[in-house]
Amino acid sequence: MFCNLLLISLWGFAAAAAINLPEDGHWFLWKKMHNKQYSHQVEESGRRRIWEENLEMIAVHNLEASLGLQTYELAMNHMGDLTTEEITGMLMGTSVPSDLERGPSSFVRLNTSLPQSLDWRDEGLVTEVKLQGSCGSCWAFSAVGALEGQLKKTKGILLSLSSQNLLDCSGKCGNHGCKGGFMSNAFKYVVRNHGIASDASYPYVGMQGPCNYDSEHRAANCSGYVFLPAGDELALKEALATVGPVSVAIDASRPKFVFYRHGVYKDVSCTQKVNHGVLVVGYGTEGTHDYWLVKNRCVLRITAGL
Repeated sequence: MFCNLLLISLWGFAAAAAINLPEDGHWFLWKKMHNKQYSHQVEESGRRRIWEENLEMIAVHNLEASLGLQTYELAMNHMGDLTTEEITGMLMGTSVPSDLERGPSSFVRLNTSLPQSLDWRDEGLVTEVKLQGSCGSCWAFSAVGALEGQLKKTKGILLSLSSQNLLDCSGKCGNHGCKGGFMSNAFKYVVRNHGIASDASYPYVGMQGPCNYDSEHRAANCSGYVFLPAGDELALKEALATVGPVSVAIDASRPKFVFYRHGVYKDVSCTQKVNHGVLVVGYGTEGTHDYWLVKNRCVLRITAGL
């Protein structure tokens, strides 16, 4: 019992020490780095309190990681003055349609041997990481990521496709711009529209506007898409190895998720209530942990039982 109490005391001291060294200077430096401005002192005081709570959470977690109690590290970023609820409401706009008809999966299992590890970045099928801003457009970035991979695989061209095109134009297929959407609805739009623009011709602005798609600027097309069997991670692994990067939805509402920096992300409180669209670009093993390699606003190694 004494050892446990001593360990807890040491953790608390280390976390406090990390935060209390010059606190004002850290706060002002962070505001300057991320161009944070507040309308009045009351708002800034409230945002600073949230920032300090997040900073303490990050410090304690990283101390646990240094002791081998966590498999990944955290770092402060531009979302440090937001609550988990604000981040979830603002950025995690993937919602499964209530009328989604998944039906029997048409994914064809090949029953072939698969590589022990895979990273489609090494084959040039993954574009650079993009920032979605304060818009719930993660579903659009997830969808274009899958299309970009297939464009490279079939045509040999790695090209950033337009998330803004999906944001502005796929409403009739069931999406709601910055208020949320789903990847299959995005694919449905591209199929019906007979194309999608490039990011260069239809750049991302982080808010929904009028549909300005011009078929003269079509950069890619989509002839169809399939759902993988629900909950079948072996099917996901095979699809990754034989088809390419796969668009998926995950639960990203855990408080530590948005501050991920490095390592294999693992959270036992994660649920099957998905709210965030990402792109799975590979898989592998690090130490004793199997992981999925995920393209988000950063790159994560997320554990799963492969």
